[in-house]
Amino acid sequence: MAIFELYRRSTIAMCLIESLDQMVSSGVLNPELAICVLLQFDKSMTEALENKVKSKVSIKGHLHTYRNCDDVWTFIVQNAQIKTEEGQETAEFVRIVACDSKLLNQ
Repeated sequence: MAIFELYRRSTIAMCLIESLDQMVSSGVLNPELAICVLLQFDKSMTEALENKVKSKVSIKGHLHTYRNCDDVWTFIVQNAQIKTEEGQETAEFVRIVACDSKLLNQ
């Protein structure tokens, strides 16, 4: 699995992909340009996470499931309490996907 697949499963990426597909299907955009847009999205997400995100989050709960595949860790936390600088939230399930940032530069 490519590291960028992590971003492409996000809500914003899914909407972008759907919009690009519609534009390609209707002939407004050629497929090569759509791929370039998607690759630029991957690059922008990587840069934003590396340079702009400085918040810290604390998550407590029951570790329901964990796995490591291709150096990408996935944790599913049940009854999670999420604490940030702005406050606290709770969620029935939280999925955390993590990888070594060195892999992003490959």
